[in-house]
Amino acid sequence: MSVANKKGSALFSGFRALGLYSNHLPHVVRYHKKHREFYVVTAVGKCFHTYNVKKLGIVAVSNALPEDISSLAADRMLVFVAHGKLVSAFARNKEVVHTYKGHNAEVHLLLPFGDHMISVDKDNILIIWDVQSEEEYLQITFDKTAFDVSAIMHPSTYLNKILLGSSQGGLQLWNVKSNKLLYTFSGWSSGVSVLTQAPAVDVVGVGLSSGQIIVHNIKYDETLMKFQQDWGPITAISFRTDGHPVMAAGSPVGHIGLWDLEDKKLIAQMRNAHNTSIAGLTFVQGEPLLITNAADNAIRVWIFDAPGGGGRLLRCRIGHSAPPTRIRHHGQNGKQILSAGQDGTLQSFSIIHERFNKSLGHGSINKKKSKKKGLQYDTMKLPAITTFASETARQSDWDGIVACHRGFLSVTTWNYQKTSMGVHKLEPERFERNRALNVHATAVDITSCGNFAVVALSSGHIDVYNMQSGYHRGQYGKDKAHEGPVRGLAVDGLNQLTVSVGADKLIKIWKFKSKELVHTVALKSSPAAVFLHRDSGMLAIALDDFAINILDMETRRIVRIFSGHNGQINDMAFSPDGRWLITSSMDCTIRTWDLPSGCLIDCFLLDAAAVSITMSPTGDFLASAHVDDLGIYLWSNNTLCRPVSLRPLPSDYEPAVVMLPGTCPVQEMEYEVEEVTSDEMIEYESPEQLADQLVTLSLLPDSRWKNLLKLDIIKKRNKPKEPPKVPKSAPFFLPTVPGLLPQFGAADSSSTEGQSKIVNFGVLAQKSDFYHQLEDALVSNDYTGAVSLLKGMGPSSIETELRGLAPDVGGSLDVMQSFLKMIISILDSKRDFDLAQAYLALFLKLHLRLISEEPVLMDLAREVSTRIEETWTNMQMLFNKSLCLLAYMKSALL
Repeated sequence: MSVANKKGSALFSGFRALGLYSNHLPHVVRYHKKHREFYVVTAVGKCFHTYNVKKLGIVAVSNALPEDISSLAADRMLVFVAHGKLVSAFARNKEVVHTYKGHNAEVHLLLPFGDHMISVDKDNILIIWDVQSEEEYLQITFDKTAFDVSAIMHPSTYLNKILLGSSQGGLQLWNVKSNKLLYTFSGWSSGVSVLTQAPAVDVVGVGLSSGQIIVHNIKYDETLMKFQQDWGPITAISFRTDGHPVMAAGSPVGHIGLWDLEDKKLIAQMRNAHNTSIAGLTFVQGEPLLITNAADNAIRVWIFDAPGGGGRLLRCRIGHSAPPTRIRHHGQNGKQILSAGQDGTLQSFSIIHERFNKSLGHGSINKKKSKKKGLQYDTMKLPAITTFASETARQSDWDGIVACHRGFLSVTTWNYQKTSMGVHKLEPERFERNRALNVHATAVDITSCGNFAVVALSSGHIDVYNMQSGYHRGQYGKDKAHEGPVRGLAVDGLNQLTVSVGADKLIKIWKFKSKELVHTVALKSSPAAVFLHRDSGMLAIALDDFAINILDMETRRIVRIFSGHNGQINDMAFSPDGRWLITSSMDCTIRTWDLPSGCLIDCFLLDAAAVSITMSPTGDFLASAHVDDLGIYLWSNNTLCRPVSLRPLPSDYEPAVVMLPGTCPVQEMEYEVEEVTSDEMIEYESPEQLADQLVTLSLLPDSRWKNLLKLDIIKKRNKPKEPPKVPKSAPFFLPTVPGLLPQFGAADSSSTEGQSKIVNFGVLAQKSDFYHQLEDALVSNDYTGAVSLLKGMGPSSIETELRGLAPDVGGSLDVMQSFLKMIISILDSKRDFDLAQAYLALFLKLHLRLISEEPVLMDLAREVSTRIEETWTNMQMLFNKSLCLLAYMKSALL
C-alpha cells in the first residue's frame, strides 16, 4: 500500500472532548498570586484539565502524553505528571518543559520539594531530581518486604525533611540533603494510605487502610487522637483552615466523614458525595469550601455555611460515570448534545460552555419513592437508556424527549427545560395482565411537531401516543406491524408517513394518521437500525450483513447500496443537506458516503469503535461516543473552513488511525497537519479547447472586442476640447507607436523645424503586418498569425486595420477575401467564437456596400453566413440537451 493511500480524515479533524472532568487520581489545588485565584487540576486519561475554583470554568487543557497519567502534583510554577516510567513537568498548564528519565518501573508517587522533585516507583526506588537541570540529586532504595512506600509528604517547617508512609504501617522521617534516616515511627499495624499536614505545626493526619484516622505529633511521636470510619480504607484527608477545627476524610464508597478535632467526635456525614471512591479532598485555604473529585467523572465544590456542620453542594461539573451509549443533537442550533449513558443518566452537554450543561437525572419507576430511598439503595431505578428521540417544538408546553430502557417495556418521557424525568410512562394496555412476557421497547421516534410519540416493541407491535396526555392513540397493523422484533422506525417531517423495519426483513411504510399499510419492501438481510433525514426523505437502513441501503421515501425504492464495513454498524448520521451519510461500525472506522455519486469519500480509523455519532444541524461538528470512554468527542467539518477534494476513495484504501481529540501526542500532530495539507483541492488546468465539437470563447477581456461597433460614439465622447499644444523643446518621453502593446518609434534624424506639413500619401500607403499576414495566408491558408495579431490590438487599431483593407485606401479585394476566409477558419476551428463575431460585425459595418457590389466577396459572405447558421444550430442542440439534463437533475430524485 502506498503512503499516499494511508491518510487520516480529509473531512473531519479533531476539535475537543466534552464531558471529561476527572478520573481516579486525586486533584491538585494551586494558588495564582497574580490572579489571586485558586485553580484545581484534574487528570483525564493522557492529559489534565485546569479549572478555576470560583466558577469551575475550564482554563486550560494540557498537551497529551503518550501514556495515561499515573500521578499528579504541582508547585507554584509547574505541574508534575507521572506517566509510565517518566515524569514530565508542564509550564502554563499546557506544554512539557522538563522530562525526567531514570525510573525502571511505573512511577506512582510525586512530591514537589522546593527546587527539587521527589518521585517513587513501584520497585520502591525513591529519586530526588533537580527540577531545572533534570539531573538526579539522590536515589534511595527501600526493601519492599520491610518498608513499601505508599504515601509521601513534606512536614511544614521541617527543613530538607520528608515523611514516608508504608503499606506495612510504619513511618520514616528522612533528611534528603544528608541522605539520613532521622527517625522511624513504629506505626499502627495497618497500611498507611494518606499523609496530610495539619494546620498545626508538627501535627500530621495519617489515614490507614483499616479505616482509622490518626492525628499524630511527629515531634514527640505522640498520637493526639484516633478516629474510626466504618466505610473501608481512608482515601483522602483534609483540614479546614478558616478557623473551624474540622477534618474531612474520604472513603471508597463515596461517603465523606467530618470530624470535630476539639470535641473529638463525628459531627456530620456527607453520604454519596460521589458514586465511587473519593479520590481527592481539599479544603480551600482560608475559605469554607471543600473540593472533591472521584472516578465517577465529577468535580464538586461544597460550601459549609449551614448549621449542623455538613456541606451543601455549591457547584459541580458532572459527566457520565459509565460510557455513553447514544448521543443526539438537541434542537436546530447545534449547541446541545443529549447523551444517554450506561450509568442510567440522561445528560445534556453544551459545546459552548460547561455552565450550560444539564443533567436530567436517572430514570425511575416512582420518583417520589426514589427520592426517599436515595440513589444508592434505589430499587425503583430504571435500567440504562438504549435509544431516545427528542424534539424542541413543544418542549416548553410538555415533555419533548422519549426514551427506551434496556429490557424494559415502558417508554419514559423527559422534560428538557425542567431537567428531569417527565410525567408519563408510555405502555400499551395489552400487556397489563401478563407481565411475564419478555417484551421490551426497541425503537422510538417523536414527530417534528412534538405532539406524538411512536414506540416499537420486540413483540412486533408499533403504538402511537399523545405526548401531552400520554394517551394511547392507536397501533399499526391489525394485530402486529411485523412478525418478530421491530428494529427501527421513523416518522417523516410532515406526519404523512411512518416507516418501520423488522427482523422479518421487511420495510413497511404506513400512513401516519389512518395507520394503513401503504407499501412493503423486502430486504436481502435483517435490518439492524434505521435513520431518516426528514428534509430529503432519505432513509438509511443498516443491515446485519454490514451493508447500508438508502430508501427514497417518495419513490419507495432502494436507490443506493453501500458496502465496505467489516463489523456491526453502530450508528448513522446525515449531513444537514442530506448529501453525506456518516456511519460508524465495530470495525473502528467512521466512513462518509456521498449519496449523489454513491461513493465512499472519507474514511478514518480509531483506536476504539464509535458506538454513537451525531452530526450538528448546522453542519459544523460531528460528535462521537466510543467504547469504554466517558467522553464525547467533537470533530470539526473541514469543508466549512477550506476547500477539500471530495474524491472517491479507491477500493483498496487502507485508513490510517486518527487519535481522539485531546488525546493526541504533540509529535504526531505535526505529521497529521502535513497529511491534511497534501489532500487539498487539486487545481484543474483547463486546456485551450475541451473538445472539437464544442464552441470555445476567447480569454480576452470584453473591452477588447465588445465596443468595436461603438467606436464612433466613444471617439465623439473622447474628442478633445482644444487642439494639443506643440512642445517647445524635445519631448520628455520617447515616441511610441500607438497600440495596445507599446513599441518605440524610429528616431527621426532631421529636426522638426524644417519639416514640411504637407501630408505624404506614400506613408499612408504602407502595408501593415496584419495586411502582410492576410496576403501570405492566401497562399499558405494558415490564419493563426493574423488572428494572434488582431488579439494583441486595441479596438481603435483593429478598426484602422480593417479600414485599410478596402481598395480605395491602399487595400485590395484579395486581402478582403482573405479576411473573410480568416473568419471561416475561426468558425471551423470553433475557437475564439466571440472574437469572430465581433470582427465580422465591424468588417460588415465598414465595407457592406463594397461587398454587395463585388460577386466574389458576396459568395464568401454567403459561405460565412452558412457556417454561422450551422454552428448556431449545433450549439442550440447542445444547449437544449444540457437544459433538459439540468431540469431532470433538479426535479428527479436520487
